[in-house]
Amino acid sequence: MAEAHQAVAFQFTVTREGIDLRLSHQAFTEIYLSGVRSWKKRIIGLKNSVVTGVYPASPSSWLFVVIAILATMYTRSDPSMGLIAKIQENLPVSQSMSNQCQTLVSALLFSTMLWLLLIFTMRMCLKQLLSYHRWMFEKHGKMSTTTKVWVALVRIFSGRKPLLYSYQGSLPNLPVPAIKDTVKRHLESVRPLMDDTEFERMTQLASEFESTLGNRLQWYLKLKALWATNYVSDWWEEYVYLRGRSPIMVNSNYYGMDFMYVTPTPIQAARAGNSLHAHFLYRRKLNKEELRPTRIPGTVIPLCSAQCERLFNSTRIPGEETDTVQHWQDSDYIAVYHNGRYFRLRMYQAGRLLSPREIETQIQRILDDPSAPSTGEAKLGALTAGDRIPWAEARMKYFSSGVNKRSLDCIEKAAFFVSLDDEEQGVIADDPASLDAYAKSLLHGKCYDRWFDKSFTVIFYKNGKMGVNGEHSWADAPVLSHLWQQTLSTDCFQLGYNAEGHCKGEVDSSLPPPQKLSWEISPECEEQISQSLAVAQALADDVDIHVFAYQEFGKGRIKKCRVSPDAFIQMVLQLAYYRDQRRFCLTYEASMTRLFKEGRTETVRSCSNESSAFVRALENGEPSHVCRHLFQEASEKHQNLYRLAMTGSGIDRHLFCLYVVSKYLGVESPFLKEVLSEPWRLSTSQSPMHVKIFDIVNHPEYVSCGGGFGPVADDGYGVSYSFMGDNKLNFHISCKHSCPETVSSIKGVMQYNKKNLLYIFKLHLKGTFHAKIYFLMYFMHKHVSPVCQ
Repeated sequence: MAEAHQAVAFQFTVTREGIDLRLSHQAFTEIYLSGVRSWKKRIIGLKNSVVTGVYPASPSSWLFVVIAILATMYTRSDPSMGLIAKIQENLPVSQSMSNQCQTLVSALLFSTMLWLLLIFTMRMCLKQLLSYHRWMFEKHGKMSTTTKVWVALVRIFSGRKPLLYSYQGSLPNLPVPAIKDTVKRHLESVRPLMDDTEFERMTQLASEFESTLGNRLQWYLKLKALWATNYVSDWWEEYVYLRGRSPIMVNSNYYGMDFMYVTPTPIQAARAGNSLHAHFLYRRKLNKEELRPTRIPGTVIPLCSAQCERLFNSTRIPGEETDTVQHWQDSDYIAVYHNGRYFRLRMYQAGRLLSPREIETQIQRILDDPSAPSTGEAKLGALTAGDRIPWAEARMKYFSSGVNKRSLDCIEKAAFFVSLDDEEQGVIADDPASLDAYAKSLLHGKCYDRWFDKSFTVIFYKNGKMGVNGEHSWADAPVLSHLWQQTLSTDCFQLGYNAEGHCKGEVDSSLPPPQKLSWEISPECEEQISQSLAVAQALADDVDIHVFAYQEFGKGRIKKCRVSPDAFIQMVLQLAYYRDQRRFCLTYEASMTRLFKEGRTETVRSCSNESSAFVRALENGEPSHVCRHLFQEASEKHQNLYRLAMTGSGIDRHLFCLYVVSKYLGVESPFLKEVLSEPWRLSTSQSPMHVKIFDIVNHPEYVSCGGGFGPVADDGYGVSYSFMGDNKLNFHISCKHSCPETVSSIKGVMQYNKKNLLYIFKLHLKGTFHAKIYFLMYFMHKHVSPVCQ
């Protein structure tokens, strides 16, 4: 119990001789330094609030306005047109002040009001400028005069050196689309999925909805849009994520991988030392708002950064009806799991962040700790992997008081969660299935060695590889992806390792050891843990994941064919799915609405009339020039759908919110009920690659494998893809073994290259989805895409 005593500032013992009082100098020092650190953070937060509050102006601009007003008055001119005199007449202390002093105070008040008015005007101008989206629909390389003027004005009104949240007050609100436009786009999106009879019925339902109930629901939605910052995001978080009662493992959480070809060090503790230090360096920049605001690549257009606020010190709390996301302002430690035990590892000593070498030493202490897990402790994390209601009930019954509550609080209030895995993962030569095992380990592990409720869990493997598992409710993948890729870069290119593979730096010998958490798990609680583990294990065993790299070409060559890389991949997926299932399906591609305040995502329905026409033409053996023309039309249509989704004119979030309003009003809509019950059998997403972080040209080996997620539908596929520079793509494909119609991979598939293209073609004919994608990537580039020039 030495660790527990170190946390107590004083102890006393009552004896016959009196009271024996003992003070702990170290504990008081830590309390003092913790308070200093907390106050520093508050002062920085206050300063940043002022800077962000007056943006796009700066605090120093107030002095400029004051000097300008006083200088004008010195020339015996009145820039206020009598307002300064009016202010002077109504000063409450005018009797006790000289006339000159009254004039000065009045001028200062007028200058301040004028300054605030100028800030408000500039912010409103910037907000109106950022509401302009026609530039997105112009042809690539052809910018209109209006857009050129708009770009210049955005640069003028954007100010200098913005902080992370500087643009938040200037971002426009998400608009509510016209109901007739949304209904029209929905009917257009489902046309290739229905025969004439089904489509006629759907058209009738849509027409009745639009002319009757729809307008009433739309009125309430517009009222919310006027009152709320974003009419979608709060309902999306609550009803799509937090009210789900099924396991979040596989169904909601996602994962990110390490470098594909490089392992900076084979020492597990050393890799953890650098990586954890890099995570806290990123958090320091985040707290100080020193991170640059995210922008659309290649433009000056800012994106909403609100999701960054809950990146650290956050956890999902289970509830019987709905979960909640709890965020704490600060946390100076992490929770660590190893070999069935939980530890609390403080990341600060004497008010400073531990060095990478010190963190390595602390992690090694955990790895070398010979203590056994407490009764029921080893598989405790399975509660977060199973169904939500049993976890909520167990939390209330067994973890609401005593030592269990203190230990659970320690995990939930940690900056994030760390799992020290006793397995080796990563790319193994001549074993393509090694990436599949790596992906499954990151997605669900052993179902009890991750804390799936934390905002994210970092996993370190025995051979030095690492990865991340993210909880989805608090933010979308690009936010965690930016942290992850920045951490990888800092780990290798800034911190580095010595010749033996250890972290650099010295170690403070007075560091207290990590604190092992204590638990008192009852037999009844152990039974609930076992039941949750059984549910989670069945789900994990059912997931089939295949990861592969496509190295024949990348987005560079696709762009030379005058085609959007994303549209090219989506057309490949449409063709692959049709050849796999002999039918079309409702396809989900995640887009973002972060052009708007508190925006999150919108759905791009990739299966369109144009894409289905292209697939049918190719399958029916139409001439090449016909297929190329249809391919071009399908690609342009997809790009237009993507732009509409980004600019607030998507389909699904609007219909979702109308459905929520109908439930609040207690009215039924056959149209909305059918729309919201449509399954997404092909769910796709492009993993973001922050190219400025890595030098892919000079260091092509330092590239991440990307990340992936589980299938959304039991009889569908989940496909994540990422463009690694101009010459490579990575695919992550998931489905379920329990569905006989979906197969993501065949065990023992050889590495992809042109030499075994015939073998891949045979697999493509047999029904292997990943082989279809690979073969059709090559086939469409050679025979379908417009001729490259």
